[in-house]
Amino acid sequence: MKTGISAAAWASCSLLSAAAISGGDGAAKIKAIVFDAFPIFDPRPIFGLVKATFPDNPSFGSKWFSKIFAYTWLRTNGNRYVDFPRVIEQALAFTAKDQKVSMTPEQRDQLLGVWQMLKIWPDVAGALDELDRLGVRKAFLSNFTEQMLRANARNSGIEDRFEYLSTDRAGVYKPDPRAYQLGIDHLGVSKNNMAFCAFAAWDAAGASWFGYPTVWVNRLKFAPENLDAAEIVEGQGMETLVDFVENRLRA
Repeated sequence: MKTGISAAAWASCSLLSAAAISGGDGAAKIKAIVFDAFPIFDPRPIFGLVKATFPDNPSFGSKWFSKIFAYTWLRTNGNRYVDFPRVIEQALAFTAKDQKVSMTPEQRDQLLGVWQMLKIWPDVAGALDELDRLGVRKAFLSNFTEQMLRANARNSGIEDRFEYLSTDRAGVYKPDPRAYQLGIDHLGVSKNNMAFCAFAAWDAAGASWFGYPTVWVNRLKFAPENLDAAEIVEGQGMETLVDFVENRLRA
């Protein structure tokens, strides 16, 4: 399915190696994993709806998405926090004005509502079973509000399989270190024993800079960013994360 997602909108980061996935000699065992939303929830329906709503503006989706994250970073740096649904709404209004397109109130509500109607990627259910078998705690650590995360988890019947940490608790957005610190503060696990599972490269870099062992689930096969992050394990699906955790437990 073509979604109109641009590389600039999604971004990407470092390469998988045997040494990285095993963690090397003496690597700390993984006791918990914190996830961004999109390794779990498939965001492509958002872009499908954008394409159906604005068929004559194929770049609208990527421009909207880029503006969302520009606003999160600007608001964090400027100490002007609002929650993620408000950021999404403000970015949508800007993009519509910038692209000189009009929306009906119904279209606007649909474009905002689809963010809470997402389903899991096909490989997620099996991976969660494997992680349960390994005895690893699982939590979201996302810019999504807890309400958004829970709504999407309920859509696929997995609400009770995660703990929920929204950056809303810290009043900042990733990649601010205070956002990543939520995992340590609320799960009580050291950063060396907690893996971070990212969808976007900038998030993988931020988690790696913070000190989390980081797995980048690069589902859309984007090129890596040129950032000085520590080595990041990269794969295209959840099996990479499961293998990483299992190998760390055996180390």
